[in-house]
Amino acid sequence: MYKSIVKEIGELALSFEEEKIMILFGPQTPEGLRDMAVIHEAEEDQSESPVKEGHTLKIDDQEFTITAVGSAANNNLKELGHISIYFNEPNGEVLPGAVFASPHVLPQVKNGSVIEFKS
Repeated sequence: MYKSIVKEIGELALSFEEEKIMILFGPQTPEGLRDMAVIHEAEEDQSESPVKEGHTLKIDDQEFTITAVGSAANNNLKELGHISIYFNEPNGEVLPGAVFASPHVLPQVKNGSVIEFKS
């Protein structure tokens, strides 16, 4: 299980509604990327690979099924707190840091929201 808390929401982070993309970054995010990211801090990280196809992404009381995971997503999440979550179907090859989730609705997120990846 992986659990983190949203600490800050960049000014442009929620402007990707049409594309249905949420970009997560850890607290050490460079200034130039903060505007477009949801900044979160891990509270619980008990799994080597917390993000797996078929597992659940939960943001507060909203639940999503992970449908595809890029080859670097778990490492990026652990090292940088960074992944890009697409709430749509992959269109071609899945990028290394990408995670796809269903249903295809961008979740509501706020400061203090709890993000969990669990089996």
